[in-house]
Amino acid sequence: MKTARDLLRVAVTGLYARKVRTLLLLLGPMIGVAAIIAAVGLTDSAKGDLKAKVNQLGTNLIEVAASSSFGSKDPTLPEDVIPRAENVLTLKSVAQIRELSNIVVTPYNEATDKYEAVPIPVLASDTRLPSVLEVKLISGRWLNGFDDSTVTRSAVIGIGLARQFSYLPGEVRTIELDGIRYGVVGVLSEVELEPSFDNAVFISFPSAKADFVTTAKESDKVLPNKLYVRSVVGAEKITAEALRVAINLGGQDELTTDIKSEALQLAAQSDQQIKLIVVSMGILASIVGGVGIANVMSISVIQRSAEIGIRRALGHTRSIIASQFLLEALFIGLLGGICGVVLGILSIFVGATIAGWVFVLAPWLIPAGIALAMVISVIAGLYPSVRAARLEPLETLRLG
Repeated sequence: MKTARDLLRVAVTGLYARKVRTLLLLLGPMIGVAAIIAAVGLTDSAKGDLKAKVNQLGTNLIEVAASSSFGSKDPTLPEDVIPRAENVLTLKSVAQIRELSNIVVTPYNEATDKYEAVPIPVLASDTRLPSVLEVKLISGRWLNGFDDSTVTRSAVIGIGLARQFSYLPGEVRTIELDGIRYGVVGVLSEVELEPSFDNAVFISFPSAKADFVTTAKESDKVLPNKLYVRSVVGAEKITAEALRVAINLGGQDELTTDIKSEALQLAAQSDQQIKLIVVSMGILASIVGGVGIANVMSISVIQRSAEIGIRRALGHTRSIIASQFLLEALFIGLLGGICGVVLGILSIFVGATIAGWVFVLAPWLIPAGIALAMVISVIAGLYPSVRAARLEPLETLRLG
């Protein structure tokens, strides 16, 4: 064998002549590389979708909730909570709500039995909530000053509830809250940072007082139990701390604050942990595949002992024999790596499409995946190559 071209031709012919064996050898590096690329790519795609959502929704939305210190069973915030909160200089806008309990929501009276077992949130809200949440209405309007001043029984429903009740945009429609009919005046779009709002009913504070909240005095107002605050960008933690002081006048436990975007960041961290687990499994699969390559090629050395003996008798050196088997292992790694990359990219595309994520593929994954498969395959092929090179022509007669 005088040229490198001849050596390459013999190695490729050896693989092509044993198609089933070659296919089985390809599976190890292919599955390992595909698992690694899919894990990294899907996690990056989810993270890309997360970044897009955070950029769209903003990181500066803070939820302030009353805790038990403001009341034992039904904690509420002070009546003048809005002016107190507005004393915080880093606050941009604020809205208040009151979560009402034990209200059965139905699209019509005959459906009461069905929806008694399915609690639907009913919230008293002020007129500023959509602007603070930075969410639009997909139909109709939000609650306004006229609803407050005339105690109109107007309601806005979330998009999920609209779908559940088969609400049509612009439809003149009523729903029943504990048997009291409210006219649906609008449908709120999806609220990414507060998913419970998608299936909620929103009414005005005066309507909540008139129909559902029993107070000690006629002049008493319905007190909120939550605030939603938009802070200056970058001052979320400072604003959250300042709100605790401004609202509860220095107390420590009377309310809780929650920066809503932190939940998305925690989800990203959990995705990172999942990625590490799957990547580790992919590397393990590649190593197991390498062991399989070493095993099958060692058996191949015995099966091809006659071929090796003839070539040794014709003057082929040990280095040429070893190089042939190493080249076969290298080709297996190359082909397995390419197939694994293709399979991994396809998995990312399918997964991102189904989940509605942004397709993200780091450019370094493709060469890294192919290189990993080739390195593992070459390492796995070292022992069979050395074993083939050490065979003497006379010994092959005994093996063959």
